[in-house]
Amino acid sequence: MNTPDSPALTPASLQDALLSVLTTAGSATLSAPEIAHAIAPEGDWHGLLMPIRRAAVELALAGRLVIYRKGKPADPNDFRGVYRLGLPRHD
Repeated sequence: MNTPDSPALTPASLQDALLSVLTTAGSATLSAPEIAHAIAPEGDWHGLLMPIRRAAVELALAGRLVIYRKGKPADPNDFRGVYRLGLPRHD
């Protein structure tokens, strides 16, 4: 895909890429580094970690994904440390 500095990688396109990676993962949750590797397998994926976090918070607030901390849903406005992302479950 594009590097984080690329004008083609807008917040909206990053959100789309993030959701696409999670859709491919199915019911599994993924860490931010796993998602960054999937988006930029040969690029500087480290530069995507903070933009992924910001996109995840926006998507979680919109109900389009869930942020997990220690296996439980976390408050998108107040979470720290290691986290994983997943699509909302409808069971």
